[in-house]
Amino acid sequence: MIEKFEVFTIAMSEITSFWAKIATTEMEKYGLKGICAKYFITLLKNPNGITAARICEICYRDKAEVSRTLLAMEKKGLIIRETNGSNSYRALVKLTDSGKKVATDIAKRVEYAVGIGGDGVSEEDKETFFSCLETIARNLQGYSGEK
Repeated sequence: MIEKFEVFTIAMSEITSFWAKIATTEMEKYGLKGICAKYFITLLKNPNGITAARICEICYRDKAEVSRTLLAMEKKGLIIRETNGSNSYRALVKLTDSGKKVATDIAKRVEYAVGIGGDGVSEEDKETFFSCLETIARNLQGYSGEK
């Protein structure tokens, strides 16, 4: 079991590191940090808007980081916030037309990177792998006591 743990943790660390490098390189083009790639994909998948709180949950990031990052994206004209009062944290965050273009470009790069990562792996094996990965994540989430 220890050997499987080592393979799993090392591989996950490597994948995370490679993804961070790819995301950083892609986001530098827009003067933003690598984590923004994940936010753009999340916003692209939620065209009717999503709250900053929900972005925190989906992306596993803290409120302060999400707030700072959204502010940077807003200053660049990539997102808008639709408020229903004074609390901007409950505002719906949406991509602007410029933001949609950036998000679409990032989505294409993500698809390309995932394609390269899965090169030589059958579609059936990919489906099994991602299903197992989701199960492992849920199991470890439960074990760690996290919601």
